Amino acid sequence: MRFRAKIVDLACLNHFSRVINTIAKLAKTCTLRLTVSKLYFILSNKVANGGVSMWCELCQENFFDEFQMEGVAVEHNEIYLELVPENLSRALKTALSAKAVKIKLTNKHCPCLRVGVELPSLSSSSRIVTHDIPVGVIPRRLWNDFREPSVPEFDVSIYLPVLKTMKSVVERMKNLSNSIVIEANLSGEMNLKIENDLVSVTTQFKDLGNPPWASEDECESQSSDQGRDLESMAEARIDIKKLQQLLAGQQVNPTKALCS
Repeated sequence: MRFRAKIVDLACLNHFSRVINTIAKLAKTCTLRLTVSKLYFILSNKVANGGVSMWCELCQENFFDEFQMEGVAVEHNEIYLELVPENLSRALKTALSAKAVKIKLTNKHCPCLRVGVELPSLSSSSRIVTHDIPVGVIPRRLWNDFREPSVPEFDVSIYLPVLKTMKSVVERMKNLSNSIVIEANLSGEMNLKIENDLVSVTTQFKDLGNPPWASEDECESQSSDQGRDLESMAEARIDIKKLQQLLAGQQVNPTKALCS
């Protein structure tokens, strides 16, 4: 079982760091799944019990100049590691102006991800800062616990407004209630609502647009909205602090975000 990778391009490094920073804001621990072509960061808490789940999938060729890995076996060419994303985030913060960053799986007293940061130097000798991040190797018998979750059927899917704007609205509302109602329809309208014995507040967003799920063959199961009233609102009540945590942690500035 081996893994080593290298990032030279500074833009790729900065983007990878932003992804890790976002994950660190959402989860204290997560699973890192390594394959030949992709990296996955997985959080598989039971949503039904109030937990939060996450599935982050990255194509390694979009970030790494070199990428080599050998899994636990030829027929199971993957590696599953448990790690604290905040530790990886801290290591990458030292690499903001690095010439190169090398990541390697080692066994130093315990399994570790070794992050080697090569910093610019005025002399001919290079400066390298090394971070050893402890990880846990997840045995193959538990791999099925970290498979990609299925997307549940939904009544409405809608593009979200600019996340900074939505974050600002939610931050103002969190002092008034512990929960928030998100409602949306198939006409591109979404409302954020809080209600209690003293006050009722609603923020409305219009012309957001709805993703064309029905046009994709693999999403035919989601096309049941064809018979739905376009103006009819579907709603969900969620913990406002968890929504705020999600919005506050976003550092990748997505071009589009959607809610279903």
